Order: sequence, then C-alpha cells, then structure tokens
Amino acid sequence: MTLIRSTAIALALSAITPAAFAADKELTVFDWAGFEEPSIFQGYIDKHGDSPTFAFYGDDDEAYQKLASGFKADIAHPCSQMVSKYRDAGLIEPWDAARIPAVADIDPKFLNSPVFKDDQGLWYIPTDFGSTAIAYNTEKVPAEDVSTLQVFVNPAYQGRTTLPDSADDVWALAYLATGVTDWTKVTDEQFQKAADWLREAHKNVNAYWADPADEAQLMASGAVDVAWSWNDVLALLAKENYPVGYQRAAKEGSSTFFCGFINLKDGPGNEDKAYDFINAWLDPSSAKGLLDTIGYGSTNTKGLATVADDPRVKNGLGDTGGPILAQTPNDPAQREKQLAEFEKIKAGF
Repeated sequence: MTLIRSTAIALALSAITPAAFAADKELTVFDWAGFEEPSIFQGYIDKHGDSPTFAFYGDDDEAYQKLASGFKADIAHPCSQMVSKYRDAGLIEPWDAARIPAVADIDPKFLNSPVFKDDQGLWYIPTDFGSTAIAYNTEKVPAEDVSTLQVFVNPAYQGRTTLPDSADDVWALAYLATGVTDWTKVTDEQFQKAADWLREAHKNVNAYWADPADEAQLMASGAVDVAWSWNDVLALLAKENYPVGYQRAAKEGSSTFFCGFINLKDGPGNEDKAYDFINAWLDPSSAKGLLDTIGYGSTNTKGLATVADDPRVKNGLGDTGGPILAQTPNDPAQREKQLAEFEKIKAGF
C-alpha cells in the first residue's frame, strides 16, 4: 500500500470514526495517516500478532484539540514543537527510559531540550525526522527560480504555488525568507516582517495542502508547479513519473523537523504494549520501513546507519551546507500568535 493510498483511505475513514484502523484493542495509537504501515513497527506485530488500533489526525493542532477535548488514546505522535503544549495542559506523563533500551541510541541532538527531558523524567521519544524545502516541476520551473525562497512571492508564479496548511511549516518558510534561522528568538519586528512576506506569498497560492497525498495530487495534476514541501512527497511523485526536483539549498535555506511519541495520561490500553510499540519503532530494522513508507529518517543512529547510503537519505535528509531553521520547541505564546496570524492570512486579511 502506497502512502497516497493509505493516507486517502485513512482520512476518509477518520471522517466517520476516530479509530479508523481497529486491530489490537489493548493499544490505541493516535497518529498521522500513513504511519500505520506494519514495516515501521514489525516487532510489535511479531510479538502480539496484530497491529495496534490506530486513530488518525491531519495536523498537530487538530490532534491536540481532540485530545484536550477528551478523546482517549494511549500514545500520540506529535512533532517536537507541540510537546510543551501537552506538558502545560497536563495531558502527558513521562516515559520510563529504563524500559526503552534504544533511547541510548537516539541522536542526542533530538533530546537536547528540557521540554523533552528534565529532572522529572523523559517526556518525549523522538523517532523520525524530515526536511521541508522547495519541491518543483523541473520541466516548467528553471533551476535559477528556485535558488531562492522568493520564488513564492515571484509574480510569475501567481496561482502556481502551494503551501502546507500548517502554521509551523509556513512560518519556518516566512522566517527563512526574511533572514531568520532561529525561531526561538524572534522579535516583534521580525515577526511582522515575516507576516508581511507571508501575505505576499499568499497571493500566489493556488491551494494549501493538508497532507502529502493532497500536495502530490496538486502537483501531478498540473495545478501547481512549486511547493513548500516535506521530503516524503518526492517518493509519491516519483511513482507518478512526475519530473520533481527538491531544492534544499536555496540561498535563504531550508527547514528540518522531527516527531516522536508522547505517553498520554489515563490511556485506556495496556501500558506494557505501549512500550513494546516504541521499542519496535526504535529497532534498527525499522529504519528501512520508515524510509520506504514515509521517506523519513530514524532518530536511532544505529537504524539510520543501515540506510545511510540510500540517495533518499543523502538528498532529502543530509546536510545542505546552507542555513537551516530547525523546528525545535519555541515559545508557546509565540506559536499561538503565529497560528492566529496564519488563519488571518489564509482568510485574506
């Protein structure tokens, strides 16, 4: 099953019921559609005979709102900038690191924050990482046009661009385009400059994509030629024989993100199985399944080493040598400010 197909099915089912893929009833995983592919957590299936029950969401803020409103699951898979919000709301509890041996093999840069790990415990298990950069049609878009992020405000591309319907990703783009590479230290002046730039970029947007399948369809149909894109879309478009390029070395830079699992308080399932699932995810053998299915890299250094020579790792996840805005935890108040402003911009204000 390709990610396009699984994502489309999952989203359709999730509109009907939160638990779109019911399997092992003793563990409910609240996750992005597409991550239910068994090759990512095969060890869990080998031990228990079935996949967990999966419930799906389309973006981080939607997931938080559902959980804050009382939806019950055992674990969830937010990206790093959301963890402080879950902690502040009292929705999560620490993991027992002693029960997750591969924590010792997680690249330390992914745990380098007191939001994730402090004297109270280990609040977050980073598992996967990706990049956000310019995806484009190599037959219609000259390479020089995507050598800069200003392609998104270039009048020549009016109606030919797409941006993610994600406040985190679009603000990473806007900050980079206006000279900011660290969003943990944004001044009011820098915020306003980025907001003004994003309003200009909005004029060129044909549509905001909600998930990689949505973005891939927009590009494959010819509706758009330039996208601010996660790297996972490259595999989807390649399967469609789409002439896709991925520019991570624009002069202003590109962005990176990582995601992982939180342990939800009062989960209805089996806590032992939650640990079995995390251990399966972090097993080095899962790194290839993650790369094949989603296109992301494993935070486990031993796992990543097993696929290090793969072109998808080198081209989509490796060092660019240029500026990088890492989507690490930023001030929750600043993030809410960005979210509110993005809603205004999408509405044309």
